[in-house]
Amino acid sequence: MILKASVLIIFFTLFVHWETSETKSQGDIGQASLPPRGWDSYDSFCWSISEEEFLKNAELVAQRLKPHGYQYVVLDFLWYRKKVKGAYTDSYGYDVFDEWGRMVPDPGRWPSSQGGKGLSEVAQKVHSMGLKFGIHVMRGLSKQAFNANTLILDTTTGKAYVEAGRQWRAQDIGIKERTCAWMKNGFMSVNTKLGAGRAFLRSLYQQYADWGVDYVKHDCVFGDDLDLDEITVVSEVLNELSRPIIYSLSPGTNVNPTMAKDVSGLVNMYRVTGDDWDTWKDLSSHFNVAREFASANLVGVKGLKGKSWPDLDMLPFGWLTDPGSNRGPHRYCKLNLDEQRTQVTLWSMVRSPFIFGGDMRKLDDTTFGLLTNPTLLEINWFSSNNIEFHYVTGSSSSHGKHGLTHHTEDKETINVLQTRVLALRSCTDVKANGWSTKVLDNDLEQVCWEEKSNKRKAPFCLYKRKALSASEGEMVCKHQNHGNLHLLVTERTEYCFGASSNRKLTSKELSRGSFSRCRSHANQMWEVNYNGTLMNSYSGLCATMDIVKASSAGVRSWLATGRRGEIYLAFFNLNNQVTKMSAKISDITNAIHAKSSNCRGREVWSAKNLGAIKDSISMSVKAHGCALFVLNCN
Repeated sequence: MILKASVLIIFFTLFVHWETSETKSQGDIGQASLPPRGWDSYDSFCWSISEEEFLKNAELVAQRLKPHGYQYVVLDFLWYRKKVKGAYTDSYGYDVFDEWGRMVPDPGRWPSSQGGKGLSEVAQKVHSMGLKFGIHVMRGLSKQAFNANTLILDTTTGKAYVEAGRQWRAQDIGIKERTCAWMKNGFMSVNTKLGAGRAFLRSLYQQYADWGVDYVKHDCVFGDDLDLDEITVVSEVLNELSRPIIYSLSPGTNVNPTMAKDVSGLVNMYRVTGDDWDTWKDLSSHFNVAREFASANLVGVKGLKGKSWPDLDMLPFGWLTDPGSNRGPHRYCKLNLDEQRTQVTLWSMVRSPFIFGGDMRKLDDTTFGLLTNPTLLEINWFSSNNIEFHYVTGSSSSHGKHGLTHHTEDKETINVLQTRVLALRSCTDVKANGWSTKVLDNDLEQVCWEEKSNKRKAPFCLYKRKALSASEGEMVCKHQNHGNLHLLVTERTEYCFGASSNRKLTSKELSRGSFSRCRSHANQMWEVNYNGTLMNSYSGLCATMDIVKASSAGVRSWLATGRRGEIYLAFFNLNNQVTKMSAKISDITNAIHAKSSNCRGREVWSAKNLGAIKDSISMSVKAHGCALFVLNCN
């Protein structure tokens, strides 16, 4: 027995050494050569985290998650905001900034920042734990710095930026008409066409590098809030810095592959969804998004000094806070265990970054097991040929227990429905061309979208109305709304189409999202162009009616291949009841061009050995649950 134990210890030691060597060699090939893995403070602390709380979480990441490939600890937004009465996510006047208009830590929450040290001591402590340090940053320039009209730092001289014989200031570069849509009292875009605008952005990221930052999460510049000019300039600055910094974009509401292709080569991660919280509605919405980006071959393509990865957002497990909260963690994750397994399995199969959002101080064994499951982590880092698998069948079942069976029934694959959804795209995308103006008998006008491929289908139309003036609503720059329109659902409604919806909407769901009470804000201003596009004044993007496929059976499946020849097959049950799901072995092997259909396998979550599999594989999957199979076919 002693001899056997010694042999096992030696084998385990060699195995761990081999795995660590493999991981290290893979991680050394360029920046973000693998999907980044780490922890972020937002889901558990919102903006209210203190230095002590952050460092304690980092210490626990180093102790518990670092051995499993988790590298980054990220300080999320508003680390520069004073935590006092009256301060909240969109309050004004509570932020700390320096003489150059750059955000610096609130010394009340970050005592080590006193004396102008910024976050450098926090970064040093994180590095001493063997981890890398990340921070969240907003677009452009803060409203406070704009109103204070601060000078702009020229990093090449260490003095105020001078051009054309004068010093440039914040009000020369800030575009107050382009504030962040969800933080209007916070930040605005800067004019990157000006040398002073580019100099300001350069001074920001040089400061982050000087502090020892390894990762920046750049917010309100992507999706509905796209600012490709700022992303491009920031990418250029980061490329020139001697310190390697992972560049991440957040969030990504209404992102599509066309938009992503414009940024993927400039960054290392980019959110392809809005904020993901611990609700089934948020989780289930990721399936269509994941399919779009995998189909577009955007997973792991060339990025900034390495690779880039579509990001499905953080994993909101464990001890959390609430969206937009002013307080730290106070409740447990609302997803049940089956739903949490579905989330980590999907994130693994699509190779999304693994960023955990729960408070590490209350990391329970179940959550720890999900975050460190060796099969999931192997798939997430080293799988390939990751695709949605369409040849899966599903039939509802009345019982709730898992049951594994092999069968030879020949069922039809799931039905696929087509749905029209309102979406936003780059105006250069040919799919955005399809809008035209229509005059009605009562002299009213409509803007209509007509499907080119189906002329018999009734067009989708919105009623035109002259935009509100500034005196009728919110203050807005007058020239920006000149000639632009409000678009209403009906002739008499006071609800207008806007460009910052939280999700895509079908044409039958107009009252639930994109349409809100008419205002003068640029979000609701539209211009019909001669080339058939409908452009939004705020985002610069164009509206389209996308055709998306939706499974009528509520079942999904994904396939991937492993680095040692194994096949990974995931079943996902999006239904509200137990569903028996099945797939033919021949369909599986054909989909990934495997040479043999003689397969053996196991299921990860039930830990059951399937043995030899004949014609097909099936399983009764719980509501909102999943099954993950590892197959060896030879």
